[in-house]
Amino acid sequence: MNPTVPSVFFSRRRFLAACAAAALAVMAAIPAVSEPASALTAAALAARVDRHYDRLHSLKAGFREEYAGLGMTRAEAGTLFLRKPGQMLWQYSAPEGKIFLLDGKYAWLYAKGDAQVQRVPAKELDDLRSPLQFLLGRTKLEKELNGLKIAGFSNGLYTLAGVPKGQENRVARLSLAVTAEGAIATIEVVEISGATTRFRFTGEQPDAPIPATLFRFTPPPGVPVVDAPPPV
Repeated sequence: MNPTVPSVFFSRRRFLAACAAAALAVMAAIPAVSEPASALTAAALAARVDRHYDRLHSLKAGFREEYAGLGMTRAEAGTLFLRKPGQMLWQYSAPEGKIFLLDGKYAWLYAKGDAQVQRVPAKELDDLRSPLQFLLGRTKLEKELNGLKIAGFSNGLYTLAGVPKGQENRVARLSLAVTAEGAIATIEVVEISGATTRFRFTGEQPDAPIPATLFRFTPPPGVPVVDAPPPV
């Protein structure tokens, strides 16, 4: 990681990670039969998503993250852990040793071999008004996205799309592929620059037993912690 630009990188990454956390309740199986998109409003579908997540206390799932933009492409993968209230861990297996952790007080970002650990107060993540708040039971999906609409229906999945409030200058569109029951299977974030980040989830384990100790981060010996400034 380039130590001269940690705040910019951390701001974008933690927003995207927060958005991506919105897929925490992905369904392992897609229903074969579902109602047509014309029979369901965006508000009603968003309410189903709310109810689906409200029932969860914890979740474990595999994820694949794909990024394309700024002249580069990247594919990463790992395991996602969520434990309410306010704890989330993205534990990467590719690249090995990379983590994004929200412990309830701070967000931490570190990749094996980095010269420093980046840290930001959790309240700064809240200020982004991203779907992370929604997943942790702090708000509702319809309140998080401007222009919320059902943009399509294919293979048993609805596409629910809008623009995250407070991110209009950064994000052009956030799309969620959701089941009729309200579970989110895929998240796609398209930035104003044209860069696209897509998250796919597999092997959902709702209310998995996840110990609190998993969300405690200790910096590697000799690696300094740098407090990242709030996003601009």
